[in-house]
Order: sequence, then structure tokens, then C-alpha cells
Amino acid sequence: MKTFNSKYILGCLIAMFFTLLSQNVFATHLVGGSITYDCLGPGPNNTTRYRIRVEIYQDCINGLPAAINEDYPAYVGIFSGSGALLLRDSIGNFSGGRVDSFFVPPNFQNECVNNPPSVCLKRVRFEKEYNFPSNTDGYRVMFVRCCRNEAILNLNNPGQVGTTFFCEIPPNQEVVCNTSAVFENLPPQIICINNPLVYDHSAFDADGDSLSYEFCDAYPGGMTTSPKPFPDGRIPAPLSTPNASPPSYGYRAGFTPARPMGGNPLISIDPVTGVITGTPNLLGRYVVSVCVHEWRNGVIINTSRREFQFAVTNCSKKVIADIPQFSDEYNTYIVECRSKTVNFINNSSGGFRYNWDFGVPGGTSTEFQPSFTYPDTGTYRVSLVVNEGSTCPDSIWKYVKIYPDYEANYDYDGLQCPNTEMSFTDLSAATYEPITDWMWNFGDGNTSSEQNPKHIYELGGEYNVTLISKSILGCTDTISKTIKVEDFQPFAGNDTIIVKGESIYFDAEGGVEYRWSPGDRLSATTIGNPVGYYPDTGYYNYNVFIRSPFGCQGNDSIQVRVVGQPSLFVPTAFSPNGDGLNDYLRPLSVGYSQYTFFRVFNRWGEMVYSTDQIGPGWDGTYKGKKADVGTYFWVLGVVDRNGQEDKIKGDATLIR
Repeated sequence: MKTFNSKYILGCLIAMFFTLLSQNVFATHLVGGSITYDCLGPGPNNTTRYRIRVEIYQDCINGLPAAINEDYPAYVGIFSGSGALLLRDSIGNFSGGRVDSFFVPPNFQNECVNNPPSVCLKRVRFEKEYNFPSNTDGYRVMFVRCCRNEAILNLNNPGQVGTTFFCEIPPNQEVVCNTSAVFENLPPQIICINNPLVYDHSAFDADGDSLSYEFCDAYPGGMTTSPKPFPDGRIPAPLSTPNASPPSYGYRAGFTPARPMGGNPLISIDPVTGVITGTPNLLGRYVVSVCVHEWRNGVIINTSRREFQFAVTNCSKKVIADIPQFSDEYNTYIVECRSKTVNFINNSSGGFRYNWDFGVPGGTSTEFQPSFTYPDTGTYRVSLVVNEGSTCPDSIWKYVKIYPDYEANYDYDGLQCPNTEMSFTDLSAATYEPITDWMWNFGDGNTSSEQNPKHIYELGGEYNVTLISKSILGCTDTISKTIKVEDFQPFAGNDTIIVKGESIYFDAEGGVEYRWSPGDRLSATTIGNPVGYYPDTGYYNYNVFIRSPFGCQGNDSIQVRVVGQPSLFVPTAFSPNGDGLNDYLRPLSVGYSQYTFFRVFNRWGEMVYSTDQIGPGWDGTYKGKKADVGTYFWVLGVVDRNGQEDKIKGDATLIR
């Protein structure tokens, strides 16, 4: 049993410095570990006695014997809660403490697996007792070892990064003589791909504290050049922290501490029970870290961590009991909210005998896929045993929840027009209220979780609007309705340039009601196609209000520019590069009623483009290929509004 004094610490440092110089073996045999502690009561001289427990798991089939031997003794660092060094010590061999180990059983029967893998897992426990003086910031115990197994798939370069295990002991002034929670079950050695996983990762707390569970971060530690260093008291930044370690370290894309491995359904841990469930669907080895939090008086007083590598392999059980899950409730086959009758689906394989227990007295069946009508509402535990009494049985259980009746529904109100707010009202009904969750999909890429949302559609069209509602008891229902939003686009027409003395025929679109303002020079103001006559030059701006048959309404504007005489313009350069700016060579005119021709020639006199239409222009191609950069010559034939023909020539430069 250790107490802290400066001479002892100095001696440990000198002895262990020379020991460290001889370490050259990477610890790629380590597959997990943890640090926990027991409070043993008062010690001498106003101290408290603690038993520190360091557990590591060794791969004794693939691990190098030299690396395994380097695990003895275990080097630990004991620090104040703020990180100040109090003691560096070793546990095991001739350094005191107790070391025990045993081979972890594979936890499955080889004769019941089609291709049983070779496994060997050894747990080594280092224990030592210490007297801790009372302080105000508690204590931190740390163990560091490098490196991890290179076959790990959810970490980058796992063979180059080690691990840090640590625990923190709360101050005695705040929490009197706390003992950490300890995980009760040994970790699983083999997990079969595409088979449902149900693993109890719960812990026991000797003090009776409330416990909660979560997947949590893994921590780096050590280097290949120093695989077994003494801890320095600093908790390293976890592997999920960006830029906390070299960029080549950390979780691989697609993996996080909360999502350490793949699965369908996804691997998850129940925060209350600590049970890990899911169906792994990716082969490989994955670092999984679980934290158990101790709660006392509504406050977390301590957290214990265990890290382990879950190995997902192609082993296949000969007999698999499998009830699917059609609910997002924990381990629940179905939440039946329409009736009290449940039709069970059996996905088991390798079976010849099936024994169902529906969770009520007398409620059993030996059918492969039975139906059962429950006597009342409630939650029932349904179990299935496949090949009961045989050499290789298997079993599974899930909840069934009966809470009829439940129906999702909604209504909507408001003008079904673009850019107009519509109101959606939830009309879902449940015998067992309250209804607590709503997920709206408005069919245009937008969603809402409000009970009665409002939404604006930017464009007209038909939208499939879906509501999924859920009650506090897990009942869900889905309803979809098609909502037609009028494709309403008020349009006054394109801005126009005319010569004085001419008329323009307006052609507004989009409605059944029109109101033009101002009404100057218009033949009418309440139709879509009035005639405007302009004997004088100038600018004339109009706005038209348009109402559709469904009540949609909006405005658009148009400008009429009146010039004194006809004019013609052809650009002196154009750039057909597809940017939407000056991509075509074409004439622009006012007061000309017709083009008789528009022709473009290259410098050798070859005609590269020709048209007799107003509007189209040359796009800079010739015979299906991009024309060369340079100067091109054009000839334009036009007819003015008085019927006079004219011919105009010029040149333009093609640039790219």
C-alpha cells in the first residue's frame, strides 16, 4: 500500500528512466482496457485508502510474445485532478501490487457455428492499494500504451497511435469514499456479420448510484518510439477532435465515437440499460468505447470508461432466432395502433422447432409465423426459442406494444399560389394521447417538425405533402395528400423599343383580371392586350396587376421606349464562350420590319453563317467546330417600315 513522499517518487523516476530506455516493442496485441477503483475506507494520517485496478485485454493468438511480455509491470501515473504529478509507480513483477490473468471464454459454442474462428483473449488485471490525502480537486490515475492493432478499420493509421486509459476520483470533501462503477460482463470476442447483436454492456455500482451509458471517445497515447511511457498527467485530446493530433490520426470518414461501426439497424447503446443492439453489416475490427456515468443527487460524480475492439467476422451461426423490428422504439417488434391483433414475422434460419411466448398467460404457439390477439392494451415481452432442447438452440425476445386507435391526418388553408403562405393543421387522433412528434415533408425539399407549420411554395406545381405523426406511446402513422399550387407567373411582356408614330400591341399573361397603370396612350386598362400608340419620343413605364382564376395575384412591369427614327446595331466583337454574355453575333434593330439576309464570311471569303430571320445569330462555329479567333465580315439586308430595302456591311472580331 503506497503513500506519497518525495524520496519515493524520485527513486521511481530514476529506476524507471533506465527501464524505458530498453523498450522497443510495439504493443499491437492490446485490444482494450479500463481503469477502475474501490474506496476501502479511512487510511492513516487523514488519508483514504483506494484500490486501483488496471485491466488490459491481450490478443494471445496474434500478439507478439515480446510485446505481451512488455506489459509487465504496468506503469501508472497518479495526479491531482488538475494534472499535477503526485506519483509515478509500477504494478506487478517486483514492484508490488497484485497481478492476475485468465483466458476469456469465447462465449459461443463452436459446434453451433458453421465456421468457428480461432480466438484467444487474455485479461490481465493489475491491482495496488494507495493512501490518498484529502484534497479539493480529486485525483487522476492514468495508463498509456502504444500501439493499437493495425487491422482496426474505424481509425486512421491505428498501428501508429496508442491508447490512454484513465479514471478520475472525485474529492472526498464532495463525494465521500466513492467506488467506481464496474462493467459486469466480459466483452464479446466474435460478432457475426448480418446477425442481430444484443450485448449487455451494463455496469454495477457498489454505492447504489444511478447509471447512464453512452458511446464515447477513444484517446491516443504513446508513440512507436516510446510505446510504454509514463503518463504526464495531461488527458490528450480525443481522437475525434479535429487537428488535435497529426492529421493522419483520428476516426476515419463515416465513423465517430457515437457511430463506431456500421449496422442496419445501426449499432446503438441504450442509455438506461447499457444494452448494445443492432445488426453489424461491415466486416472488420472496430474500436468501441463505452462510458458509464454515475449520478448522485442529479449530478454526474464520476465516469468510467472501457475501450474494446469489436471484431465483426463472417462466422455464421447454424441456428439463428430472428424477429425483425418494425419500430424505432428500443428492441420493439411493432407498436400496433390499429387493432389488438399482431401478425408475427419469423426471419429465423436453421430451425426445425419454434416456441413462441406472447407475454400473457396461456399465450403460446408452435407455428412458424403465428398471429395473436391481445386481451388488452399495454406492453408485452414476446420471446421465440428456436430448436428448444436441442444441441444448438437460439432465442430472441422483443417488445410488442398495443395502443389502438391512432390515425394521422391534416388539413391546409390559404391561397394555393406561389410565394403565398399556406397554413397546415395537424388533425391526428389518438386514443392514448398526447401526440408528441410531427414530421412534415412539403414535397419541395423542405420539412418541418412543428405541429401546425406554415409554408411558402416558390413555384407552381403539384406537391405530395406527407405528415408522419407519433404519440408518446410510440404509435406512428403516415398520411400524404397532393396539393396543387397554381403555376401563376404574372407577365406584362418584354420591354420594347419602337419608332414614334408606331403602335405596340401589349400581350400580358397569367390571369383573368388585368389592371394597367397608368392608362396613358392605352386603348384600354382592364384587358390583357391593350394597344398603345406613341406619336412622340420618350420612355413609358407601365405596371399591370393580374389576378388568376384561383385567386392568385401579382404585378409585373414593362417599359416602352420610343425613338425618333429607325436604327441598326451590329457588335464589333463577340465572345462565344458560353457565359451568357455576348455569345452571339447578330444585328439589333429598331424600326425595321424584316431582314432579307444576314451572312457572315471568314477572311478567305467562305460563308460561315446565314439566316433570313430576325433574332438568331452566329454562335462562332463552322462545320460543327469552333471557328478560329479573328476578324469576320458580315452583310445584312433589311426592309424598313416603309418597304424600302437596304444593304449594310461591316466586320466583327471573334474572341474567346
